[in-house]
Amino acid sequence: MARIDYFFATLSPYCYLAGNRLEAIAEKHGAEIIYKPFDIVAAFPRTGGLSPAERHPSRNDYRAQDLPRQARKLGLPFNLQPAHWPTNGAPAAYAVIAAQNAGGGDLGKLTHAITRAVWAEEKDIGHDDVVRDCLAEAGFDPDLANSGLLQGAETYAANLEEAVAQGVFGAPFYIVGDQKFWGQDRLEDLDLHLGGKL
Repeated sequence: MARIDYFFATLSPYCYLAGNRLEAIAEKHGAEIIYKPFDIVAAFPRTGGLSPAERHPSRNDYRAQDLPRQARKLGLPFNLQPAHWPTNGAPAAYAVIAAQNAGGGDLGKLTHAITRAVWAEEKDIGHDDVVRDCLAEAGFDPDLANSGLLQGAETYAANLEEAVAQGVFGAPFYIVGDQKFWGQDRLEDLDLHLGGKL
């Protein structure tokens, strides 16, 4: 069984735009997904990147055009300037880690619910009630939002270190063996790779 290490950020608009396509690809090829939420803002300076606030205006201008364009292409509702961004994405990441450890729900649905809350629903994923709602929507016990916080924090920190060591410099980022795929627009390539066509 192929294994996909999925490095994602709970606040990333591009992770939101990925939707549930990764999960569909994994199911198609019988692959396993390991969800690895990490602190992308902390990763940027360690991997040669800049946070959006620090980028040249030309890059942010392009981002402002490209994100809505990609959302329209994918048929997803999207707000370029959400009310609660940036916010503290760590609690939602801890919830994903706790849910992955607990099992019993749909992790793909959970990650999409969290990113959708930010980029389409004007919700603050730094608040426990929002995270609890996302957990419940994905079939998990909402109380996972309040459990395993120490383990969640440790895993979140370890995921950052692993991401930097593996050469992850953005999100979403998918690794299968020695093959790396960066961005929601590379999911087709990941699909082809898993099918032995690329």
